[in-house]
Amino acid sequence: MTDFRANWQERINGWPRRWKVALVTAVVLSIMALYTVTDPARLAGSPALMGADYAGYAVCHRISDRSFTIAGRQMPLCARCTGMYLGVALSFGALMLAGRRRWVHLPPWPILLTLIGFVGLMGIDGINSYSHFFPNFPHLYTPRNWLRLATGLGTGLMMGVILFPALAQTLWYDQVARPSLTSFRELEGLLLLAGMTAVLVLSNQPTVLYVLALISGAAVILTLTALNSMVLLIILRRDARARRWREAAVPLLIGLALAIIQISAISIFRYNWTGTMTGFPGV
Repeated sequence: MTDFRANWQERINGWPRRWKVALVTAVVLSIMALYTVTDPARLAGSPALMGADYAGYAVCHRISDRSFTIAGRQMPLCARCTGMYLGVALSFGALMLAGRRRWVHLPPWPILLTLIGFVGLMGIDGINSYSHFFPNFPHLYTPRNWLRLATGLGTGLMMGVILFPALAQTLWYDQVARPSLTSFRELEGLLLLAGMTAVLVLSNQPTVLYVLALISGAAVILTLTALNSMVLLIILRRDARARRWREAAVPLLIGLALAIIQISAISIFRYNWTGTMTGFPGV
């Protein structure tokens, strides 16, 4: 038994670091999922989900009929924003696990234009969706939450694929002059992950939605943290100096603190203005 355990420990120690990160992430997500597998009704009072609500409340309209629900409880973000921030999380996760945290160039123009096209699709769907607030306006088609989710995912992938190398360029001293995505084959891999994520959201399984809701809320904080850290380093003229994660931790933690302050301030102001956590009065 001791030899068996030692053998497995030796094998795990030999794994690439990104494999270990993926394993830990999978274990944590599994534990989170098991929390509600026996009683989905617990979701209504989940402290973690309530925290995600505040993150979503700061950046999303949270209109009820444009949002998915978990066991009758509204998700932290609307369908479109859920897709966007899940797309950011997918991009960051995939690029980190691929060992590209220091790759600082944007994708080649054909890939970049394709990603921008996803944003255009979201814009078309968003305008069509907004036009339904005005019955006399012309409509292209009936809006659907699955369309909002899909177009949001495409935009989220674009956001992540651009933000990730921009953050790397601002943080790291030792940079790799390669694009975050190098080929359409890699983009297809991201799109496959996005498609699988969409299927999971549309499965309407409370446990799965609970995990995805927390990831989307965390991705809001991740996005704001990345943007704040970049702006901070550029303003202080201390960009591209970190050689190790220990040196990168300080600007990232400051960016995280600013993100929490921003979310808190926006949420407090919005609640005092609207008096509701879901949508806007009269909408």
